[in-house]
Amino acid sequence: MLARERQPVLVADGVVRLGTDLVNWYLLEEGGRVTVLDAGAPAYRPQLDRGLALLGRTTRDVAAVVLTHAHADHTGFAEPLRSELGIPVYVHANDENLARTKKAFGKKESSLLAYLRYPHAWKLLGHFAASGVPKAIAEVTTFADGDVLDVPGHPRVIHTPGHTTGHVCFWIESSRALAVGDLICTLNPLTGGRGPQLLPRAFNLSSSTMIDSLSHIEHVDAATILFGHGEPWTDGAAEAVRLARATGST
Repeated sequence: MLARERQPVLVADGVVRLGTDLVNWYLLEEGGRVTVLDAGAPAYRPQLDRGLALLGRTTRDVAAVVLTHAHADHTGFAEPLRSELGIPVYVHANDENLARTKKAFGKKESSLLAYLRYPHAWKLLGHFAASGVPKAIAEVTTFADGDVLDVPGHPRVIHTPGHTTGHVCFWIESSRALAVGDLICTLNPLTGGRGPQLLPRAFNLSSSTMIDSLSHIEHVDAATILFGHGEPWTDGAAEAVRLARATGST
């Protein structure tokens, strides 16, 4: 079964969700300028124009790409867009090497083989194979925990390591939206499990570190939580964290 492409939709004030039923990415609009938040897979690039049209904008209004982390399903079309538009790509300093070389830092805590009993894992792997191989990002601008990025939406960085060493969440206060990348998902990309939970161990450096990182977001007063995988959550960060902790590693 192929992934289903989503139509762009507003999920919070000035925030557009794009992607497929497997992988999400977002646009942040402020003052007529736009930030791309994560960049999906390479084949997702045509979605950008449709998302911008929903906001009444064009690629001339795109100011930056910001990444929650530098895994391939989040860096997708970042390098082609950087080259095409001459815009900066932002990533946490701890993920700079991963973004620029595509070489992982550290070993995943579990083999992917154990997940191949799930049909959803095969759907995801097939989708990745059909969606292109991301290019390494030639130039990146790094940030650190607590920084407020000078890009549309002015997301504040919350460092939440464990999935990667430089994984972050972004608090977009003006929209009361919290983008958590792959710290939590509401659709497990390998098992197909639903509801707030950690990403599967085969994709993480350390699930225990991720559980520790949950404390960094549980008191954020977010009206909407946005994920790299799964539906948005509107029942509060504290409840999402509670459920993810209760489920534990996946």
